[in-house]
Amino acid sequence: MLENNKRWAERMNREHPNFFKTLSVQQAPKYMWIGCADSRVPANQIVDLLPGEVFVHRNVANVVVHSDFNCLSALQFAVDILKVEHVMVVGHYGCGGVQAAMDNMKLGLVDNWVCHVRDVHERHKEYLSKIGQAGKRFDRLCELNVLEQAMNVCRTTVLREAWRRGQEVTVHGWVYALRDGVINDLGFCVGGEGEMPETFRASEDRIDIG
Repeated sequence: MLENNKRWAERMNREHPNFFKTLSVQQAPKYMWIGCADSRVPANQIVDLLPGEVFVHRNVANVVVHSDFNCLSALQFAVDILKVEHVMVVGHYGCGGVQAAMDNMKLGLVDNWVCHVRDVHERHKEYLSKIGQAGKRFDRLCELNVLEQAMNVCRTTVLREAWRRGQEVTVHGWVYALRDGVINDLGFCVGGEGEMPETFRASEDRIDIG
């Protein structure tokens, strides 16, 4: 890995001569990515942006809960200090954390974290039970989890206070497909407190929740 790092640094210096000089002075990303810790979902590469252009927070199953001061601190730093313009909650199809919640798997300590996704499953259990094909049911829960976590971002004091002072910052909900590398935009796009309920319902309709 250290040898890979040297080759990467040399290549970056050749292709972007001022890259490290600029990067070492400041970071000024327009985007925050809240995603899954899955090693197959590297934020910068997926959206083809260089280091320094995306501020990233990742955890198992891209969960945002109001008791997680790690996530909230990263969000507050991104919004209040870095002044990001977009916060993307990005899940992915085939997420192990979502599957563990759906199948009520017992994995140990991580069960305490996955219970947040299990709550999402419970809220939409009636709808999900009507989907006969297990693969499609899994995909829908991955999407629903993103919508719920994006709403949780909007409900934080960080976003509410930013919107109240007139700061322009928009929250998005996306799901990345491992099978082809393409991001599915769920249509969740909230730029103010008043937009939350209507946008959430529209996003649900988009994925056939009704």
